[in-house]
Amino acid sequence: MRSERLSVRAVERVGPYRLLRLERGPVEPGIPGQFFMLRPPGRLLPRPMSLCLAPPGELWFLLDVIGPGTRALAESEPGGEIGVLGPLGNGFRLDVARPLLVGGGIGVAPLPHLSEQLGRPPAVLGFRTDFHAEAAVLVPSAEIVVEPTLVAEAIPDGRDLLACGPEPMLEAVRALAPTAQLAWEAPMACGYGACHGCAVEIGGRLARLCVEGPVVSAATEITTRNLAA
Repeated sequence: MRSERLSVRAVERVGPYRLLRLERGPVEPGIPGQFFMLRPPGRLLPRPMSLCLAPPGELWFLLDVIGPGTRALAESEPGGEIGVLGPLGNGFRLDVARPLLVGGGIGVAPLPHLSEQLGRPPAVLGFRTDFHAEAAVLVPSAEIVVEPTLVAEAIPDGRDLLACGPEPMLEAVRALAPTAQLAWEAPMACGYGACHGCAVEIGGRLARLCVEGPVVSAATEITTRNLAA
């Protein structure tokens, strides 16, 4: 884990999302599924972001612009600097025999990096609209479904599932595959367990998702509703 200020190389449009490209500097990309805390220009609190890709010399983050923090990140100018802390948390295990990546909406963010590390396995990605589905260009070998078709309806049998997306999608994946690896989301203020802002119920006990997750086994009972501070 390192805390650095990294220079902005570019911000690019990918459908309704933004792809923030930072110079890597001395920061290691970590394991797919780990995350970084990015401090938006002019904002007090950082925002947790999964690493999307790590091409030579760069770190890429896919942003869904939904509030002042993500808007400030998306409006960063080339040459500006962003505070970065990471990598943080637990990522995906890569020792899987027949991987299938499953993503929904902005949950596709960590899948490009994961796909590269696993040799570009097949993927199933779900989106609200065709415009949102433009983000699938970042994930090789992807089958795309758009609402009202659900991601769970397109998942074949006999695969090792690695998933990231909205909670209803993760619950559907859990029902299909108790051995799946699921990347969950919760509000985070620090990213390393000090603030307890990401407290969720894991296996019947309160735990910090930033430390014991964000990737957990589908066999582990986890509840995020109404528990985050």
